[in-house]
Amino acid sequence: MNASGFSVVVIGAFCALPALAQSPAESYPSKPIRVIVQFQPGTSTDILARVLSQKLTEAWGKQVVVDNRPGAAAILGTELGAKSVPDGYTLVMGVSSAFGINPGLYKKLPYDAVKDFAPITNLALVAQTLVASPAFAAKTVKELVAAAQAKPGQVNYASLGSGSTSHLTMEMFRTAAGIQINHVPYKGSPAAHGELMGGNIPIMFDAMPAVLAHVKSGKLLGLAVSTAQRSTFLPELPTIAESGYPGFEATGWIGIVAPARTPQPIVARLHGQIVKTLNAPDVKERLNTLAFMPVGDTPQQFGKFIQSEIAKWTKVIDRAGIKAD
Repeated sequence: MNASGFSVVVIGAFCALPALAQSPAESYPSKPIRVIVQFQPGTSTDILARVLSQKLTEAWGKQVVVDNRPGAAAILGTELGAKSVPDGYTLVMGVSSAFGINPGLYKKLPYDAVKDFAPITNLALVAQTLVASPAFAAKTVKELVAAAQAKPGQVNYASLGSGSTSHLTMEMFRTAAGIQINHVPYKGSPAAHGELMGGNIPIMFDAMPAVLAHVKSGKLLGLAVSTAQRSTFLPELPTIAESGYPGFEATGWIGIVAPARTPQPIVARLHGQIVKTLNAPDVKERLNTLAFMPVGDTPQQFGKFIQSEIAKWTKVIDRAGIKAD
């Protein structure tokens, strides 16, 4: 090779270096990121997404915006996320209803909760709380079961909609207790809580963040929590397992995922920063105020968790004979 040829090779090699330095993972993020939330503003999922988005914006200097896409039992927003470009600039809240329950509830979904997404991390667990109207005669789980047994099919319960975590947790409890109670779905916690406070409906399961203030104020009566261990937020409440149903556990969860085929280095970068955010003292304090239980597991662990939740809730759905409306 002559000298001029060598120069061409050397120059070509140096010209390639900037391209290598600007690989998608190394330059990520280079533009705004959106986080799809499948529920209305002000819900538990939305609040957690906004806390996370603010901290990621501060860390990266790129805007991370929440995009609320509610509707159809969280299907609309989840489908939108599944069909988004897998480049790390669209993320989706990986909630228990869309990822753990819907696969067993609907015969056909426009997304596959496992194949269409790349798990990043489970952000937080959310305890389901069994609450009652102060006007209801039953003040304990045992008394509730006795009341339902005394009048089969005459006790109603509220939920946040057919197929919601609150609905299926009550169905899981109904099956365990062997009682016949009637499902009355509502559109959101405020409507359901108003009915309980007014004495129009006696009981429901709802997420701890939604009922915590009402239980502490006495507007709603807390009977038990659905988690395996007592909640630090309402430690005086027994678990369902402690109340006579060993092994009972039903917990809501809120994670975050990306569309499938998102480059693994980008998923790893997202995971690292998000877990760092969850561990920040101010974020821990904020989540504690909201009654969230932070997780921050690995993508692999979250992926296995999603599959185990699909299996669990599908059994509950089949056993109870629940069909999507």
